[in-house]
Amino acid sequence: QVQLVESGGGSVQAGGSLRLSCAASGGTFSNYAMGWFRRAPGKERGFAASIRKDGGSTYYADSVKGRFTISRDNAKNTVYLQMNSLKPEDTAVYYCAAGPLPMSSWSQYTYWGQGTQVTVSS
Repeated sequence: QVQLVESGGGSVQAGGSLRLSCAASGGTFSNYAMGWFRRAPGKERGFAASIRKDGGSTYYADSVKGRFTISRDNAKNTVYLQMNSLKPEDTAVYYCAAGPLPMSSWSQYTYWGQGTQVTVSS
């Protein structure tokens, strides 16, 4: 019932930054924890970051700690992923997801966006 639409992807050089947005509709945004996952070429979907319903706690994969920041604006029904110091290995399709808790497992999320491509060149 919840629809999620990602935006903000694109191509950048290594060391650059991007900010991804995920707009939610069709449900009560503040009822859901939100997560960002990514699928790199030839690899399975993996966890990047997640945030509690009220934004009080955030969680990150070791590979992105110190570089990525997840945040949310419940008044705008939007979750963000600020990505700094991007590396070529960050190249992936990035997906936002909504679920009951900010878990690192993709199987715990109920709703998914269609993804946005991020490409980081050397």
